[in-house]
Order: sequence, then structure tokens, then C-alpha cells
Amino acid sequence: MSKKAIKAITFDLWDAVFQDDTDEPKRAAAGRPSKSAERRALVHAYLNQHEPIARETVHLAYDVTDAAFRKVWHDQHVTWSVRERLTVLLDGLKRSLPEPEFAELIRLHEEMELEFRPDFAPHVHEAIKALHAKYKLAVISDAIFSPGRCLRQLLKDEGLLDYFQVFVFSDEAGHSKPHPSVFEAAAKQLGCDVSEIVHIGDREHNDVGGPHAVGARAILTTVVKDRGSAHSKADAICTDYAQLAAIVEELNGSK
Repeated sequence: MSKKAIKAITFDLWDAVFQDDTDEPKRAAAGRPSKSAERRALVHAYLNQHEPIARETVHLAYDVTDAAFRKVWHDQHVTWSVRERLTVLLDGLKRSLPEPEFAELIRLHEEMELEFRPDFAPHVHEAIKALHAKYKLAVISDAIFSPGRCLRQLLKDEGLLDYFQVFVFSDEAGHSKPHPSVFEAAAKQLGCDVSEIVHIGDREHNDVGGPHAVGARAILTTVVKDRGSAHSKADAICTDYAQLAAIVEELNGSK
């Protein structure tokens, strides 16, 4: 049975459009700690001003909360918001903060990657612009610390936001990849069948297995990182975004 023509393309963001953790050298050059260290320092500072607490206690509570987050993310395909994560952390410590302070602590966590920004993948701007000329485009991305509003800002400031018609972020959608609902939501909002979508991402389980499970196609990108492309079940592998438009055309059978 021949496959339907591709009408829409969905993009993962982290290590697909953005290069994850490329902000860390910029932080170091500015004399700032890593994101992980700064998050823990922020929680300690906010709590310590009300009642003394050991840094080691905060670090341990943060580590346990991170482990719980990863468990829920991987097993239930849900990404807790930063508010939920920090609520769990404070509950575990049997501590609380006044709402204005708590809201500011959340904001500082969420906007950390707007202060020192990740680099974009080579040639991804040109690839997105070229594909936009022929296909509907959407983003399907997990939000770990940076929520959808911050991810939109990163795209906007690079001049890329308006090329996408639809955004499905896990903090807004209620589920993360590879849950079927995120791909189905993108298809519904794009006005096409899920089988008419090809998804582009860097992780086999999330970005290949996820779309395949709902009948969509998948392109594994190794532009930023190669996470085992030799054994991938993707419909195609993209090693250079300068070739992405041609790869999609080939998948589409020149329809």
C-alpha cells in the first residue's frame, strides 16, 4: 500500500533545532555556575532567608525531585511544570514560600535559558524556511525546565517562530513524546491526518517510535548528536540540514 503524501512536518527542538547545553560554556565564560548548580543555589537562598537550611539538604532534595521527575517523564510521558517540581521539592522539605517569592523562584528557573541561550543547529534556519514554502510546519517538544512560552521566545528571537503554525509543548499539552496524543494533537491542529506527517527529532524512542506508533513517518537527525543511527528504524536519517528538504522530497515520492 502506498503511503499518503506528506502534508506537514513536525520538529523536535532540543538537539534537533537547538543544541542542548551549548549555553553552559557561555555561563562559565561569564563566571556563572552551571544551570544545575544555580538552580540549587536559588532554592537554598530563597529558603535560607526565612529559616536556615543546609545546602546539602537542599541539594539532596533537589536530586530526589529530579529523579522523581525523570521517572514520571519516562514511564508516564508527563513533564511536571517547574511549579510542580518545586512544590514537590518544598513539600519534601516541609517548607513553603510566600506566593510572590515562589512565583519569582519559578520564573528564574524557567527563564534561565533566555539569559544564556543555546546555539541553533547548523543550517536549521535555511532548512525550516525551505520546508515552509511547501509544507505546514509544527513543533512537538518536551518542556523540561524551559516552558513553551520560553521556547517560543527562543524561536521568535531567531526569526523562526512565524514559520510554524502549531506548537505542542508537553507543559501545555499534558503529555510528552512518545505519547500518541501529542502527535494526534499536532495533526488535528494542522488539519491533516497523522499519516500525512513526518516528524524530525534526535531520539529513537521518542522521535521515531512515537510517530511510527500512530502511523506517521520519522526522520532521525544526527546533526547535533548521533544517538545510534546505525540501528534506527527511521524512514530516513538526516546528517546535514542542508539536505533535509531533499530528504523530505524523496520520502514524499516527488508527489
